[in-house]
Amino acid sequence: MTENKSFSTTFLVDNTPKEAFDAINNPRGWWSQVIDGDTDSLGAEFNYRYKDVHSASFKINEFVPNQRVVWHVLDNHFNFIKDKTEWIGTDVVFEIAAKGDKTEVRFTHAGLAPVYECYEVCATAWGSYITGSLRDLIASGKGRPNPIEEIVEQARQMSEQNYTASFTVDQSPDEVFAAVNNVRGWWSENIEGDTDKLGVEFKIHFQDLHHTTQKITELLPGKKVVWHITESRINFVEDKEEWKDTDIVFEINPANDRTELHFTHIGLAPVLACYGDCSDAWSGYIMRSLFGLISKGQGEPEQKDKAAA
Repeated sequence: MTENKSFSTTFLVDNTPKEAFDAINNPRGWWSQVIDGDTDSLGAEFNYRYKDVHSASFKINEFVPNQRVVWHVLDNHFNFIKDKTEWIGTDVVFEIAAKGDKTEVRFTHAGLAPVYECYEVCATAWGSYITGSLRDLIASGKGRPNPIEEIVEQARQMSEQNYTASFTVDQSPDEVFAAVNNVRGWWSENIEGDTDKLGVEFKIHFQDLHHTTQKITELLPGKKVVWHITESRINFVEDKEEWKDTDIVFEINPANDRTELHFTHIGLAPVLACYGDCSDAWSGYIMRSLFGLISKGQGEPEQKDKAAA
């Protein structure tokens, strides 16, 4: 299946398999100069680091001269996604083969699949380092191991970009505040517990797809509401707890003679597997259902489960 397909890329050079093999084993010349340890002997371990963005440790598990090199990822830390250890247990594989009078280098990061949070950023980075920097090192003797700033900046932006939505209504801040706290009136009727008292927790479920527990950590009348997600289970993504320890924030502000509501789900960023489905759902609940509850007195919440009725 597509979601389980590991990232792979291939290129051809005019050089010999030995020249390709030697260049691969010189990652300081094509990947990063910030590498500690030997990178060219079977069983060796080395560490890679780029600022505070990414660090990883590798062990060379296969080392077949002019044919194959495999690095096994022992440890890993990303600072721009929720699962900071995603690469652990994966394998970085280089395969070298003569193709007529040319040499083919096939790179595969076995385990780096589209289901990973970092896939887009990591695949883009590997593509640049392998088909750009490594290929240049083999062909011309000079790679480009310095960090690719655009990719690092993309990772930084992805880690900071939370889902938000805003609208303006004619109702007063107090009326908006009251509607926000009437969660059964706009989000779901399948709620257990109070939703309008500081410090309380309430639970919500959407059939067997999504269960969360929220604790109300801020409740400023007419101004602000914050829910902290203490428990979450999302059954349609690999990391079932993606929402855990995120915050749902409602900010209410006067806007001339109207009132603006600004909604932010802090931690729900594009790097999360559920982002597409979850942001679409929030758009419906906030921009249509909560807006309707405030402006017309009628929301469109998820209906109460028949089994629980």
